[in-house]
Amino acid sequence: MPNAFARIMLLAALAAPLPALAQETPAPKPDRSTAAEPDYLDDRSDAKALIRSLYNAVNRKEYVRAYGYFRDEPDRPSFESFAKGYADTAKVELKLGTETSEGAAGSLYYSVPVAIRSVDTGGKAAVFSGCYELRLVQPGVQAEPPFRPLGIVKGRLEPSAKSFDDTAGRCPPDGL
Repeated sequence: MPNAFARIMLLAALAAPLPALAQETPAPKPDRSTAAEPDYLDDRSDAKALIRSLYNAVNRKEYVRAYGYFRDEPDRPSFESFAKGYADTAKVELKLGTETSEGAAGSLYYSVPVAIRSVDTGGKAAVFSGCYELRLVQPGVQAEPPFRPLGIVKGRLEPSAKSFDDTAGRCPPDGL
């Protein structure tokens, strides 16, 4: 009898899945190259990442999120005006230049040159170049809530007569 019991236990053990083999294989990530909507990106870890996140929000028609990347500054437009500016925008392509930064009085300031190609809902493309200025109050000196992350202070884009491939953003040496 012990022999029969041992065989049954061996068969049961062999039939049980091994822990490593029992894990499900993760599903492959979807191919977003032909997707109508880009993957979500919300990254304030550096100035370029924030600008990429801004245009990701615009491309996803998430204008509240896009507006949220701008600091509450005196010349910031109203949300209604901001969203209306993108009402006929189908998509935006972005090219970033080399950022510069400097520190002053507990803050870090960044300038990011950009070139964009905006395509409207009718399929017409327009190319712009310009600059965004961003500010981060050093996290160590922010003593009261709410925490204020890196944000856009101002931006300026002007139409470019060049193709998108030949357009480069430029930030004025003395700021916007």
